[in-house]
Amino acid sequence: MLRYVTTNEGKVREALDYLDDDVTQLDFDYTEIQASELGPIAAHGAREAYHHAGEPVVVDDAGLFIDGFDGFPGPYSSYAEDTLGIEAVYRLAASELDEPRRAAFRCVLAYCDGGQFEASPDPIDRDDRTVAAARGAEQDEEETDVLPVKLFEGFVNGRIVPPRGEGGFGYDPIFEHDGTTFAEMSAHEKNGISHRGRALAKFAAWYGERTE
Repeated sequence: MLRYVTTNEGKVREALDYLDDDVTQLDFDYTEIQASELGPIAAHGAREAYHHAGEPVVVDDAGLFIDGFDGFPGPYSSYAEDTLGIEAVYRLAASELDEPRRAAFRCVLAYCDGGQFEASPDPIDRDDRTVAAARGAEQDEEETDVLPVKLFEGFVNGRIVPPRGEGGFGYDPIFEHDGTTFAEMSAHEKNGISHRGRALAKFAAWYGERTE
């Protein structure tokens, strides 16, 4: 059974649309490292979650990347949401950026099952292995056992708008795609085009072949 590592039940419901009943939620508070990109954060979380669960896991890291702010809040989206709130992020964008205030939602899914497979992207996996090898005996066995992780990315372009809609979660009310905010879409509509949905579709195709 595949374990989706998250405290957000909405993410699991999205995953079920792509993975049928072959996924359950795992509420595990893995260490979220500081990084300028989503991939290393998700990869580290997947390895740590696998060591905890001892069974196949998938971890996602996602964020809102605003073009005019060099991608901010990006990997720090959760922190910005918790400390500033999404309306403050909108007001900042509205005061500092001209229309159309382009942005993108990005998501990286990281899969780890303790087995061997071609990891991706290679630079992340190679860098992690190099660091582990360099530490050698100074670290315990779990830390030096750097397992392969497969990454799947999805993104959707849009723009920042005044909050609209009652659905979704996170930044959905201020992110508009093709004239509609994510918060104005039904769960089914959003899942069909969202960054997480697109990453899940790629993962589901690969995972189906791996488990055949």
